[in-house]
Amino acid sequence: MTDKYAVIGNPIAHSKSPQIHRMFAEQAGQDISYEAILAPPDGFASVVERLRKEGYKGCNVTVPFKQNAYQLSNQKQYLSYDVVHAHAANTLVFKSDGVHLHNTDGIGLIRDIQDNLGVLLRGKRVLLMGAGGAARGVLSPLRDAGANITVANRTVDKAIILAERFVVSSCSYEELAGKQFDVVINATSSGLSGEMPPLPPGIFAPGAFAYDMMYGRETPFMAFARAHGAAAVSDGLGMLVEQAAESFFIWRGVRPETRPVIAALRLS
Repeated sequence: MTDKYAVIGNPIAHSKSPQIHRMFAEQAGQDISYEAILAPPDGFASVVERLRKEGYKGCNVTVPFKQNAYQLSNQKQYLSYDVVHAHAANTLVFKSDGVHLHNTDGIGLIRDIQDNLGVLLRGKRVLLMGAGGAARGVLSPLRDAGANITVANRTVDKAIILAERFVVSSCSYEELAGKQFDVVINATSSGLSGEMPPLPPGIFAPGAFAYDMMYGRETPFMAFARAHGAAAVSDGLGMLVEQAAESFFIWRGVRPETRPVIAALRLS
């Protein structure tokens, strides 16, 4: 019998997750289905409940529902370490005793930046833009990797709250003037709407690396980084594949080979 999985988001039509998990299943010789589901802004919990009733085994969660996913369970035994710290979840496992929550974004980001792209984070000055579910999911792993982190967000109060929780620095975009960073990561969803955070010129240190968690297009942030001195620029396709691989391992007990999948997606 085919085991059913899904990814829930809004928007969702751009998602490559179904294609990725089909390739993982082929590698593992496993019979699963995986679909993309558009949830209304106020309908995330009801979609999850419907999937559970229909016998799905689990689902992924993407923009803008990662913090909504955290609210699904208030029982600590159902929350992974990363979810407890991030207050956001992107991987749900449906079991008889309830919904078990995980967050694989952080490990996906670290594996892509360090293992796939060869950018070591220890001791680097890292600017993380955003204070939503995506940023929350990667802060603890970035800190554990030895990065010196500053969080910037349009709503400064949100950046301050997040920085205090993870014991890192925070500031407004205006306060970035005159500062430089070795790694600049866009964890906002601005690329989906063709916008970018209001970064000042001169933000990239010599040899700096720019990373946008969005994928599938040249985002305004990526174009800005190329034009303002970043030595290397990447989208988030590798992170998407790496976090998906960790989700697949949680669900299926098999860790897929990610590099062939990343290469195939780059060509598609």
